[in-house]
Amino acid sequence: MADVLAQVQAWIAEDPDPETRGELETLLRAADAGDTGATAELAERFAGTLEFGTAGLRGALGGGPMRMNRAVVIRAAAGLAGYLRARQGELVVIGYDARHKSYDFARDTAAVMAGAGLRAALLPRPLPTPVLAYAVRHLGADAGVMVTASHNPPQDNGYKVYLGDGSQIVPPADAEIAAGIAAVGPLAGVPLAEEGWDVLGEDVLAAYLTRAVSVVGADSPREVNVVYTPMHGVGLETLTAAFARAGFPAPVQVAEQAAPDPDFPTVAFPNPEEPGAMDLAFATARGAGPDIVIANDPDADRCAAAVPDPSAAAGWRMLRGDELGSLLALHLVRNRAVVPGRDVFAASIVSSSLLSKIAARAGLAYQDTLTGFKWIARVPGLRYGYEEALGYCVDPDGVRDKDGITAALLIAELAAGLKAEGRTPADLLDDLALSHGLHATDQLAARVADLSLIADAMARLREHPPAALAGLKIATAEDLSAGTADLPPTDGLRYRLQGDDARGIGSARVVVRPSGTEPKIKCYLEVVVPVADAAGLPAARATAADTLAAVKADLAAAAGI
Repeated sequence: MADVLAQVQAWIAEDPDPETRGELETLLRAADAGDTGATAELAERFAGTLEFGTAGLRGALGGGPMRMNRAVVIRAAAGLAGYLRARQGELVVIGYDARHKSYDFARDTAAVMAGAGLRAALLPRPLPTPVLAYAVRHLGADAGVMVTASHNPPQDNGYKVYLGDGSQIVPPADAEIAAGIAAVGPLAGVPLAEEGWDVLGEDVLAAYLTRAVSVVGADSPREVNVVYTPMHGVGLETLTAAFARAGFPAPVQVAEQAAPDPDFPTVAFPNPEEPGAMDLAFATARGAGPDIVIANDPDADRCAAAVPDPSAAAGWRMLRGDELGSLLALHLVRNRAVVPGRDVFAASIVSSSLLSKIAARAGLAYQDTLTGFKWIARVPGLRYGYEEALGYCVDPDGVRDKDGITAALLIAELAAGLKAEGRTPADLLDDLALSHGLHATDQLAARVADLSLIADAMARLREHPPAALAGLKIATAEDLSAGTADLPPTDGLRYRLQGDDARGIGSARVVVRPSGTEPKIKCYLEVVVPVADAAGLPAARATAADTLAAVKADLAAAAGI
């Protein structure tokens, strides 16, 4: 513990932020007075450093190397600056959301870049992540930095890095940047410019909006009523401007969640997928009577939608990410916005297999990728890609990342077109089930306080793989850590299950992996049930629901979660 206390004192001596300095000094005094809780807290904060990887940095705010703070960010920026200088980089664009410390981290990054002799340009104010991703390509930058923790809880923040192609970093760039960060010496040796960076004007946002509205057809229907929530994030201004430019009616705002608020006071987790997060949106919808409800996460790179459902307790049902992903794909195909033989659809291995079947029927190539848009965005010839966690890339030439604003525009166009035909998104989902079989997906996730529990669960499954799940035999079991013919290595397991004609089950699939951004182990489940006609849809849905529940139970027992 004496070594830890010495580390704490050394950290305090160079910490540029009086807030985190004071926080550590308070813990240090308490530890000196014999407070075992403070001692344990310091030991945890100084147990290592936040790992810089393909997701950049993400963690809880606070003092110490295992937290997000100005000292950690300055080191990260210095490591990135060294990486760029070694490759003759010149311009870095920096964006930030409205979370606690986001502006401070963005400004520190600009100061480091300018101090290293690079050109730095800050976005004019808190803006969605896709605006930053667009700006990297639009301005011909060598790299981009977005300060955001996306949909993480309010105590977190993060640091996401893009390279000059507008995509998030992948190996080996992540390891090379991490090595540069590790080589940074005392903070006093990192030059911090007092000025010399640019603050971009409104023209970069205007250019993004011009590009964004190009995703919808010039003559497609526009009559659609939308309730919208930015989930206390930065999406409202950009989304409403995009809707206005595209000619859609202004969406009805969820007033309690409209303004940016880093404390996210109305939700436990600011993620539309989390239980209760959409309650206020549904309450607004019950009064406004819209055709569809749309939500962004706080940095507006993800997009969710809900449709009326009288059988649901709230009167509305959230579409699963796979459902919405398939609907958008079919919308692009039906609107002839794709070119057979040239364009490619892609989805991550944890997403539904339905997209591959939509692509095949449309004469489009399809590619599976590892989890994350850093992989999806790099697919050659990509026209559309999605991931089940509410991420959609509908304009890869504009934004090579998930984009919740352009996805919302396409959702509004889809809903308006169906409304003009007297139909709904639920009707289109039925069409897909009749054409390709009912593809039902679900997720089993366990949040942990001790990350070793995730490693234990993965080891348990590797050492004692299940022979069957829900009575369906495992046809193939792949350990993805070794890689496959089509995928680079990743920490994951993939099981393909045999069907059961007697039960009406065509096939099933399970993927298990640790989350890349949260302390969770995640299991992604899919069951495919053939459907002969519309009369068979209710029974198919019941079969799929029962099978998914049984797979969940058996998998939880096998993994010990």
